Amino acid sequence: MTEDLDALYRARFDSEALEHKTRIWRVLCRDHFQRYVGVTDTVLDLACGTGEFINNIQAKKRIGVDLRTDSKALLDLDVRFVQSSATDLVDITSNSVDVVFTSNFLEHLHSKSDVLTVMAEVMRILRPGGRFLIMGPNIRYVGGAYWDFFDHHLPLTELSVAEALVSSGFRVEESIARFLPYTTKSNLPQSPWLVALYLKLPLAWRILGQQFFVVGHCRS
Repeated sequence: MTEDLDALYRARFDSEALEHKTRIWRVLCRDHFQRYVGVTDTVLDLACGTGEFINNIQAKKRIGVDLRTDSKALLDLDVRFVQSSATDLVDITSNSVDVVFTSNFLEHLHSKSDVLTVMAEVMRILRPGGRFLIMGPNIRYVGGAYWDFFDHHLPLTELSVAEALVSSGFRVEESIARFLPYTTKSNLPQSPWLVALYLKLPLAWRILGQQFFVVGHCRS
C-alpha cells in the first residue's frame, strides 16, 4: 500500500512542482498559519506528504506523520517523522501536542467512520485547549473536478467537517468555506508576493477559493 502511495505522488508531483509548492507554502505558513502556532508549541502535521507545511512552520517541536515511506527524506532534520496511519497514532503520546494540522487529507479516507476515528485520535493526542487545523477541497465549489484525483473518496464541505468535529467533542473556533484555490496549479497567484497579497484580500477568497479551512478547538 505504501509503495502504491509513493508511486502515485511521485507521478503527480515532479521535482519542479514540489519546488513550486514549497515556495507557496512558505508564504502560507508565514502569513496565515503561523498565527495558530506558537513558537513554544508542539505541532503535528497529519499526512505531512512532502513536508510543505511542517518544514515551513515555526515551533519548538515539529512532528510529521504519513504512511508514505519517502516522506522522511523530504523533511527538515529537526522534524520527527512517524510512519503511521492517521487512524492509529500509537507512537504519539496522549496530551502531548498543541496543534495538529492537516491539508487535503480527509477526502482520501475511505469512510466517514474513518474520519471520526482520525478525529478521536487527534483529540487524544492534543493537550486541553489545543487546535485541529483542517484544510481541504470543498465539494460545493470544486464540483466534478473533485474526482479528477484517483485517490479521492469522501466529498466534504466546511459544514460536514464542522459537524464531524462537534460530534467528536471539539468546538468549532473558525470556519471558512472558501479559502485557497483547489490546487497549486490553479488560479492562486504564483509568485510569493502575490500569494502574500491574496492572503490579505478575503474578498478574493470568495472568488477564487475552493478549499475550506476549519479550526477545531479541543475543550479543556
